[in-house]
Amino acid sequence: MILRPEQGRYRYGTEGDPMQTAAEDEVHDEFFPFVTGPQDGSRWQAPTDLEQHLHRLAGTGNVYAYLRAVAIEGVYYPVRLDEALAADEGTYPMLTNEIPDGRTVAQVYTAGLLPRPHPYLVYEYATLGALAHILPAGVDILAVNVATPCEQYFPTDDEERDVWLDLHHELFSSDELMDRVVTRRTGAPPAGPLLHGLACGAHLCFTNGDAWNTTHWHGMGHQGERERVADSWGVHDRADWLAIEERLLEREVSPWYWDFVLGARTALIAAQGPRVDAEQWRDCVETTLRDQAARTGTSTDDAEFDDFVAHLRALVGKLLRYESRFRADGLLPPDGVVRSVAAWDIGRGSKMARWGRGARYATEAEMHTALERASVAARAAYGSWEEFSAGYVLGRCLHFDEEEFGPWYTTVLDAHLALATTPDSPWRTVPFDAG
Repeated sequence: MILRPEQGRYRYGTEGDPMQTAAEDEVHDEFFPFVTGPQDGSRWQAPTDLEQHLHRLAGTGNVYAYLRAVAIEGVYYPVRLDEALAADEGTYPMLTNEIPDGRTVAQVYTAGLLPRPHPYLVYEYATLGALAHILPAGVDILAVNVATPCEQYFPTDDEERDVWLDLHHELFSSDELMDRVVTRRTGAPPAGPLLHGLACGAHLCFTNGDAWNTTHWHGMGHQGERERVADSWGVHDRADWLAIEERLLEREVSPWYWDFVLGARTALIAAQGPRVDAEQWRDCVETTLRDQAARTGTSTDDAEFDDFVAHLRALVGKLLRYESRFRADGLLPPDGVVRSVAAWDIGRGSKMARWGRGARYATEAEMHTALERASVAARAAYGSWEEFSAGYVLGRCLHFDEEEFGPWYTTVLDAHLALATTPDSPWRTVPFDAG
């Protein structure tokens, strides 16, 4: 492989291959992790609990226990981006390396050790069971976390691969990797708008079991991130990503009238105090809506407009019932209300910035800018993480739950409670007003 400058941009590949280009400030030398341990004999500060555990196991020589830990979490393997994009479904290009004694090595890494994304190299996710099938037949050694303090090496013969499959079937559960707070202890950005913007996506990070405070984003692997945004968001290319990211940060994905109805109550509270009668709120919504229609020349003499007015009046009751449940479950204080559902779009915008980066639809600079914009938008709409969370939960319920108070509500309530109490969660470590 070669890496060479050309007219202020860089190209990477093998001689004769079609090259892709990237801006100069996107190119760096961090293709693979290279992490040195402390030289003074002190304890190594691993990125996450997993790497700390693997470091301890590597030191004891307990290779089987190490492999069991890998089977639970899965690993990432490097692939040239051009080969990843050209690969047919069901094929798995994987970078390998021949060492001086003639044996071939495949390198894989746990999530906490993955390097800053590179414009020409991506990482794909695989379970240990999948690795038993997709590892090229000519590979002699599987190197896990090579060039780090928790490296370990395994043979790759048929008998060893059968062990991997057995461990996978025994230990792996994708559900067990979700619904948890994961915080990186190293490699996170310093306090400021970027870290605050990352924290805005904490709900989705909890749901997906991702580290909330890393910009070195690989997510479900390059292909996994592309499939995620395609299946859930209809994002198939860079233009799609730019469009949805902008709409999320501008709070244009959720229906405008959710905040319109909440805003009517806010106006009443400002005018007359915190006690607002439900019928008074409904009347305020209708009056304001009709006044706006009159100012803009919108016709109000048809059944469609009357149906819309009736829908917004009914929405008041739905909001009151959700808030009552939120208070009962500790999501709101006894006298608390939700002033805005802006967090539903902002929180998803924070995560979409990272998904776009993992799919290589977003540059690093674009991801950073989007995260910082999420921070600004969140602080403009709310005064605390608790308020932000209540807005996010209400938006999700209005979108999905239909007052069933089923999993669409209970799972995000679990996330709220965990984020509010876990010592290293963003809501306990990142001041809301210090973005």
